[in-house]
Amino acid sequence: MTPVELSRTVLRAVRSAVDEGELSVTVPERAVVTTPGPGGCGDYATNIALQLARPAGQPPRRVAEVLRPYLTRSAGVTGVDITGPGFLNISLDQGAASVTLVRRILREGLRYGHSDALAGQVVTLRIPYDVRAEVVADALVRIIGSQGGRVEVEHGDPVNLRPVPAPEDPVPLGLDAARWALLHPAPHDRPRITADHLVQRESNPLFRVRYAHARTRAAVRNAADLGFTPEPGPVGDADALLVVLADHPRILGAATIAPRGSVLGDAATAPVSRGSALTDVAPAPQTDTADVPATLQAGTPDATPTSHATPPTPSDAPSRLTRHLLTLADATLPFLPTVLPRGDEKPSAAHRARLALAEAAGTVLAGGLSLLGIDAPDHL
Repeated sequence: MTPVELSRTVLRAVRSAVDEGELSVTVPERAVVTTPGPGGCGDYATNIALQLARPAGQPPRRVAEVLRPYLTRSAGVTGVDITGPGFLNISLDQGAASVTLVRRILREGLRYGHSDALAGQVVTLRIPYDVRAEVVADALVRIIGSQGGRVEVEHGDPVNLRPVPAPEDPVPLGLDAARWALLHPAPHDRPRITADHLVQRESNPLFRVRYAHARTRAAVRNAADLGFTPEPGPVGDADALLVVLADHPRILGAATIAPRGSVLGDAATAPVSRGSALTDVAPAPQTDTADVPATLQAGTPDATPTSHATPPTPSDAPSRLTRHLLTLADATLPFLPTVLPRGDEKPSAAHRARLALAEAAGTVLAGGLSLLGIDAPDHL
């Protein structure tokens, strides 16, 4: 169960208590769900009882006691404890949570982690005439677009996006390796433009990410040859991989912090500058998914920028995404040898569940690379 889904579960518990006459309140539109604080327990906590105490005319702990049985009976919930002044601490069935996560990824495909958190917002990026600035801006167009926002790219002062330029022309590396070379380092670090980005071995980060993706696709093909297909189910010894997959929406959601000096409003999107062959790729498609990334729903402050704010720049969002994909690749590769049957083994439910998890990992790797404007081949 994701934080978004748990938030809905909490609201359903409130609605049930109201319908049964145990609470006399208006059901709120949103329930904040966070990781438990000091003194808390379980997987998640919510302050919904404190939020409803005043309108209900009851102490927060009494409201929590009313809601507790409704939450306990919810699917995927294994326990509910009340701590402090009335926090509800919720423990989840982790097996069910992992199945829900994999199902969600396979259902949403390359758009897993996308949201409409920036719907109606326009971000203006002003960049110098520099190939790295062009590529970083193009990646931000895609990442911010994945959160429902739109980006206008302009050339001129005052510049609000100026990564350290590349020491030499990256075009000879080819489109994919050149983009990775420019996007992987943090904006304040000078990129390395070397043939190391082209070597076909795991010491090359780009190869490692694409190799992990290709291996997941090969696993699906080989499973089909053996006569079985993916089916989400409980998977043991895959916690590291599941944690990274669950973190993907947060990584993309970090782009909801506007660049310093950007202009936000309801204006139509202007054409994005295409000053380099490295940026001549269409932006990732926008989507209108129901689930907003956990970073926006799980109790963090509203990160949606306003037209007058000057919050920290997210210009490192592409670099952050490359590092996240590397972490995902490093969690995926050791898992893959466990996916297919060995020797005389017959395909089982466990194999189908592992195959579904592998396919989910490959899907997230492909989606992340697409936001960077980099191809994810099925064969390497």
